[in-house]
Amino acid sequence: MKHSLILAVALLCLTGCKQITKNETTPVEKKHSLVAYFSATGTTGAVAELLAQAVDADLFEIQPMELYSDSDLNWRDSQSRSSIEMRDSLSRPILSAMPVDFLQYDTIFIGFPIWWGVAPHIINSFLEAADFAGKNLVLFATSSSSPIEPVIANLRYTYPQYRFEEGRLLNNITPADLSQWVEDLRK
Repeated sequence: MKHSLILAVALLCLTGCKQITKNETTPVEKKHSLVAYFSATGTTGAVAELLAQAVDADLFEIQPMELYSDSDLNWRDSQSRSSIEMRDSLSRPILSAMPVDFLQYDTIFIGFPIWWGVAPHIINSFLEAADFAGKNLVLFATSSSSPIEPVIANLRYTYPQYRFEEGRLLNNITPADLSQWVEDLRK
């Protein structure tokens, strides 16, 4: 199932997703959306690519300077990199890159897996790396057991200067459900 989803996303992106890089710019005159996501294992990335296609948005992968290895992600190991980062609320992994210009975007979708009941601290790094005031920030997440509502509440509390729209957990979302959610957001 996971491999077929990834293949479907790859095919969709070949026909329409635009991956942006730090060396690429889009004219500021055209206001549109960005889907920015962090995905340690590819699950959130697959959903982000489908979402970017559905909303005709640019796509940006939030990456740490040092990528996570499988052992870094071992939540059962209290000394793994992710465990150490998540225990420290002030941890801010260094980002490898940022999109050149956020001025061109009205809406920024921000996706991530839920770790330890909150957004991974690299999302804090992303939110603190630029000024998102006046932007519509729409959160989406993947998680095998955690709800998104407390994560959104935590980010709203931590970043009161930003406007977070209602977000959604997008586990096993069908294209029809995704289209409906996007349509509801446009109302």
